[in-house]
Amino acid sequence: MILEIITPEKEVFNGEVTSVKFPGESGEFEVLNNHASIISTLTSGNVRVITIENKTENFTINGGVIEMKQNKIIVLAN
Repeated sequence: MILEIITPEKEVFNGEVTSVKFPGESGEFEVLNNHASIISTLTSGNVRVITIENKTENFTINGGVIEMKQNKIIVLAN
């Protein structure tokens, strides 16, 4: 699946991933390939990304919104 993480300043990440863990309003949640469509708000915390090369990357955000649709995740982060 494709992940884009965008902040007001720049695009932080754009690439193919196998797993993403987000800091949600009700706790952490993980999105995997073929996940159902979802829109959710995010709190401040860490976004953990596992790329298709099996590398882990971490991004700290101060809240935002996620949309997952047809194996494409767009994160608008603060």
